[in-house]
Amino acid sequence: MAIARFPLMTGGALALLLAMGLPAPAMAGLQVTDTPLTIADAVARLKPGEYIWTPQVSPAGPVMIVVSLARQRAYVYRNGVIIGVSTASTGTPANATPTGVFTILQKEVDHVSNLYDDAPMPFMQRLTWGGVALHAGKIPGYPASHGCIRLPTAFARLLYGVTTRGMTVIITDRVAVPRVAPAVDLFAAGGAEIAAPTAPEWQWLDSIAASGPVSVVVSAADQRLLVLRNGKPIGSAPIVLRRPVDRTTAYTMAAADGGTPKWSRVALPWDGAADAPPTEGDDRDPVILDERFRQALVKILAPGTTVVVTADTLQSGSAGEALAVLSSE
Repeated sequence: MAIARFPLMTGGALALLLAMGLPAPAMAGLQVTDTPLTIADAVARLKPGEYIWTPQVSPAGPVMIVVSLARQRAYVYRNGVIIGVSTASTGTPANATPTGVFTILQKEVDHVSNLYDDAPMPFMQRLTWGGVALHAGKIPGYPASHGCIRLPTAFARLLYGVTTRGMTVIITDRVAVPRVAPAVDLFAAGGAEIAAPTAPEWQWLDSIAASGPVSVVVSAADQRLLVLRNGKPIGSAPIVLRRPVDRTTAYTMAAADGGTPKWSRVALPWDGAADAPPTEGDDRDPVILDERFRQALVKILAPGTTVVVTADTLQSGSAGEALAVLSSE
């Protein structure tokens, strides 16, 4: 495809784009034009099968993907900066793509479906063991899959090269695309003593899964934290939350700065409104847990680790929305 040509930008304008989390204007997959386009215009004008890929604006760091069912777009962030946007085709109403927070469970360049007559799924990145995955496929301009997220082949190949098992994929049905924002340290040192003496004691059994990607689920309803490695529970502990939890929020650990980890966050559902002003205590660690457990936890955290904080319970058979905790094969 042709490369879109954009006029030169001043340093201030480019800095503003980057500060907003938008990529520098080096686009792929667009028609040649002499008319200046904003980044938002370029994304809106993408035709089925087209994409934008600018990894140079954030060369390193953990990757996170946001898929918008309403817009039929996939947005790729690295270290909190958007580096790619692609057209996509998701599930039909009869075979809807699930929404929520997922992690990549498996990757395979040449994969065929074991559910749909050995249909090819090049550059497959599995999100559920029930058959939902990112993969290359036909992009007609509307939802047409059996629940998977189809991507243009060239984009699927590029994306496959920058992702890892265990990284975060967020699927939303809202028109507004969630914004990735910086967050305070989730598990900072010096947390207060747990004020819940009747809660079960913490457990740490990391020998159950000695290696693999780490995910953490924090339940406000249960006042408890669950640690999974390679999809298997290796730790659980009672917690105290400094602030009320009214929506599911996904946190991704970015590269450490001087030994202190940095976090990016995405709140769901996202209504497009600006972030609420910080309240008292927002500059402190929001999750308080036993110090011995915290020390064991931070030792296994690495860039790309996902932490999901939810108001829902982890107990099965309870009222409210179901929270799927993904398990290993």
